[in-house]
Amino acid sequence: MHSRVAAAEAPRTHNRRRVTGSSGRRREGRESERQRPNMSRHDFYSAVLLLLVVMMCCGTGGAHAVGDNSGNGQQLPQWADIFVPFKTIVLAKDGTGMGVKESFLSPSLVSAGGVMAPLAEGHTVRGSPGGSGDTVENVDIVAGYVNPAWDWTTVLAEVNKDTWRAHVAVSTVSETSRVGVASRPTTIAKGLKVFLLVEIYEEAYDDATKEWTPGDSDLLLIVGEATQSKDGEWKGMINWGDPNSLLNQITPQTKSKLRDISPAGGSGVLMEDGTLVIPLVAKNEGDSSISTIIYSKDNGANWVFPGGTPPADSLNPCMTEWEGSLLMIANTPDGQAVYESADMGTTWKEALGKLPGVWVKSQTEDSWDAKLRVRALITAMIEGKNVMLYTQRGYPSKDKEANALYLWVTDNNRTLHVGPLFVDEGGSLTSANTLLYSDGALHFLLYAVFGARGRAISLARLTEELNTIRFVLSTWAQLDASFSAMSIPTAGLVGVLSNAASDDETWMDDYRCVNATVKYATKVENGFEFLEPGSGAIWPVNSRKDNGLYTFVNRDFTLVATVIIHWAPKTSTSLLGASLGDGSGKKIIGLSYSPDSKWGTVFDGKTTPQASTWEPEKEYQVALILQNGHRGFVYVDNELVGSSETIPTPEERGDVISHFYIGGDEGGSGSSMTVTNVFLYNYPLSDAELRKVKKRGDGSVRGGVSRVLLLLLLGLWGVAALY
Repeated sequence: MHSRVAAAEAPRTHNRRRVTGSSGRRREGRESERQRPNMSRHDFYSAVLLLLVVMMCCGTGGAHAVGDNSGNGQQLPQWADIFVPFKTIVLAKDGTGMGVKESFLSPSLVSAGGVMAPLAEGHTVRGSPGGSGDTVENVDIVAGYVNPAWDWTTVLAEVNKDTWRAHVAVSTVSETSRVGVASRPTTIAKGLKVFLLVEIYEEAYDDATKEWTPGDSDLLLIVGEATQSKDGEWKGMINWGDPNSLLNQITPQTKSKLRDISPAGGSGVLMEDGTLVIPLVAKNEGDSSISTIIYSKDNGANWVFPGGTPPADSLNPCMTEWEGSLLMIANTPDGQAVYESADMGTTWKEALGKLPGVWVKSQTEDSWDAKLRVRALITAMIEGKNVMLYTQRGYPSKDKEANALYLWVTDNNRTLHVGPLFVDEGGSLTSANTLLYSDGALHFLLYAVFGARGRAISLARLTEELNTIRFVLSTWAQLDASFSAMSIPTAGLVGVLSNAASDDETWMDDYRCVNATVKYATKVENGFEFLEPGSGAIWPVNSRKDNGLYTFVNRDFTLVATVIIHWAPKTSTSLLGASLGDGSGKKIIGLSYSPDSKWGTVFDGKTTPQASTWEPEKEYQVALILQNGHRGFVYVDNELVGSSETIPTPEERGDVISHFYIGGDEGGSGSSMTVTNVFLYNYPLSDAELRKVKKRGDGSVRGGVSRVLLLLLLGLWGVAALY
């Protein structure tokens, strides 16, 4: 896997300029059984030492790097300030002349040939000749050079030395009446080479109007090569070549459709086949903002502008490769969206089911909170598994605002969040940030205001976060192997509530992604017993305030559970279901049980008594299936109890499925049941697959999962015994 890097754009302090030219039957209609992917086995002991840490964590089980504490007592990464306004000395491109910059924006991060290079715009405010007129900004692209093999203590020591220097990578003109602006640095590394794309233009002062007038902008590609000194002391750097314009490689047809073309900032994508891809932003004929790409298949000698754009207004794209296609997350007028292209950017479509943890639109009638947008996106091979990593804000425990920046990890099936990496509080604020996974290490670069420390572009090495990710991925592999050995489907299996619980109020997801909250219940083997009024559990799989992240539940899912009803309730009582929110009227699909021992199905908030009956103290497998957002099926022991073809679609509901509920009383009589082994899949299971899940009734699930956890614990103790 090639190293990947991504970043989002920093707030702009100068204006962009022009670019010239530039149910019927019982089970019909459900999906057929899926083929289970091949499951590779990983080095078992690589994650054992982290077991207790993750077991003790609520939510994702994320560990945190040693560093600053937030006001909530959370451990945050330790930062190395790479570029500090009015402090960091910047050397000219020829190595002579020194000065400082007044601000640094638009971070990018790249690594090649044993040299890691943070880059950014370096801004200096310039006044008008004679002291009259407006001010203007002179902007260069600057770089710092770090040895990625250094331990973090050494990195901190080096950047804190008086001899630490930044270097101009792209210089612009700086004269009394003429200044240059280089912006949106976007980078890709391949071998020893670094490909840097920037937008550049000049502003000239008009003595008659006393105004600065912008000229036409250009797209410049600068290719650098990583070098290291051989005299013992590390002095790595990137030697930057001469800039070359790419505007002349845009076809006349593309020029007629797009204008104001510029790099998106941050990073490009090095695809598995060696293709270089750089995201761009532009304006179309209707003056709407769009995202597109440019790519090269011959190591940068020639570039292709396919000209395809997503179907809606889009801006600030983050991009990566996934299974041979390009994935893009971009801002849209009502939030953000995920798009994919299988033909190198010629056409784009909405990527349904991809990146399920990305929050794309507002979950309420309130307007979209722009803070929730994804800021960085990369692909990495970790523990032998391809995953995508991205940064997105979330809600710290008990907080009402999404003021914490988390690292999110997904295999396009399960998703977890680790962190936080940064918390906006006490004057601290962050916007643009970058991820880089290279040579087995994960680095994070961001532009932020660090409270009293002020503004800086700072670097962190996410060692403990990466260790947590490795452990969780190993856990996924071990659980998948255990379930597969019992013929339980694992393709599309995203969560399991079984025997793991951190306390009487938290039912932990065995896959360490989204936990359930329990009230007035008693822990039993593989689940909980719900006997009191108000006793139940909430699994907030798509609740933003709970950092729930499975948007697929709005259209397709299967929820399977093992239940025992102990005695007849006084009134109809909820057993299991999916809800748009609090209150029985918000239940979109579910199952209840009545005093006369009848099952009741719930569709769109309405409970319908069914002819089939239940018996006290008998174990049942119940399954809820939602298909295409509007078809609902309820099964008991693999027999259809009820169905509906008229559930309101996600577009008609006006709200999202936020959680699954377990128990909870509708008539005040309380629950009288035990629920164990709850499985959540991201698609409708077939009949054959449901029957395979049914096989857990003999205790094989209990034994299989317990053996996985027990073996991990024994491995941990065994390693500890060696010390």
